[in-house]
Amino acid sequence: MLDLGYNATLVMIGAGLLGIAAGVTGTFLFLRKRSLVSDAISHSTLPGVGLAFIVMVAFGGEGRNLFGLMAGSALSAGIGLLCVTWLTTRTRLAEDTAIGAVLSVFFGAGIVLLTVIQNMSAGRQAGLESFLLGSTAGMLRIDALTIAGGGALVLALVVLLRRPMTLSAFDAEYAASLGLDNRRIDLAMMGLVLGITVVGLKIVGLIMIVALLILPPVTARFWTERSDRVVLIAGLVGGVAGAGGAVISASAPALPTGPIIVLSGFALFALSFLFAPNRGVLAALADHLSFRRRVHLRQGLLALAQGQPVYEALTLRLLRRAGLIRRDGVATDAGRAAAAKALLDERRWQLLRADLASETAAARYDGLTPIESVLTPDQVATLDRALRPTVAS
Repeated sequence: MLDLGYNATLVMIGAGLLGIAAGVTGTFLFLRKRSLVSDAISHSTLPGVGLAFIVMVAFGGEGRNLFGLMAGSALSAGIGLLCVTWLTTRTRLAEDTAIGAVLSVFFGAGIVLLTVIQNMSAGRQAGLESFLLGSTAGMLRIDALTIAGGGALVLALVVLLRRPMTLSAFDAEYAASLGLDNRRIDLAMMGLVLGITVVGLKIVGLIMIVALLILPPVTARFWTERSDRVVLIAGLVGGVAGAGGAVISASAPALPTGPIIVLSGFALFALSFLFAPNRGVLAALADHLSFRRRVHLRQGLLALAQGQPVYEALTLRLLRRAGLIRRDGVATDAGRAAAAKALLDERRWQLLRADLASETAAARYDGLTPIESVLTPDQVATLDRALRPTVAS
């Protein structure tokens, strides 16, 4: 798969850089909770592709010139973005409604233009519909370099603007208090998304570029709680998905490039969704099972301390496995000591909850962990003194 030739190597590098830039840029959309805007931008590029083709043919040029098509798609997407912004700020329409309206109108206009272009007799219009789903077939060296250079340029701009975009995403009011213009920051972010969309048309296509903007940051979110690390991991995921998808597509020419890149990104998302150590499904399941075992052990120890029988099969099994009871259900020495400690902690907690001054400390205790790990030694000693019976002098 690595011995694919010069052109395929160029495509792989270009797709990798595009994926890195898309992942990093999409992170700020994800943090700003405006991921759907990328959908409107991507669908708004189609009329620009059709109009640019018609204009270039009308002036006797090559209708399939990638730079001209990218310029037309950028102009069209910019108009679509302005329409969404105007509808959101100047009317009572919600942003998702404005996105749906702009998306459908622009995409419908683009399909009409593509139909007109198919009936033209000049301009090499065959294969123009590949901008919908992406295609690297017939890609020239200059095309691959243009895509790689565009992705690198957008990535450099994201690095320069990352601080104000992060601040605006997390606390727009605080950003405004520092003198930052949130509206301009949003427009800059949308401009970067527009740039990624235009650059990625040839490889991923206008329909699939949305996934390349959203999947990497969502995947990265499973692995960390820090925004700076989300940006780095999203760039890595996007780069691996872009380069890996391009390699897979090149090794099997019948497979479309854009969908394969998106499926590669989804595979990384699925792995993170299942196996991420803190937020993955399996980690959550393990935490749930651990919590369930702790609850059963705690209830079993409290029952032993109060001389009550234990009937729950799972509780009995866990107590036996921990060496706290024998097979006949009688508590061992360790079991009696643990039961007495559990009952003492329960009484301490009840006393703590009854004291309004200790409300914050009581809220930190979950009833399962040793209370000494939550309270200070002085607090524990105070509770123990209150639990001792008063001795008449």
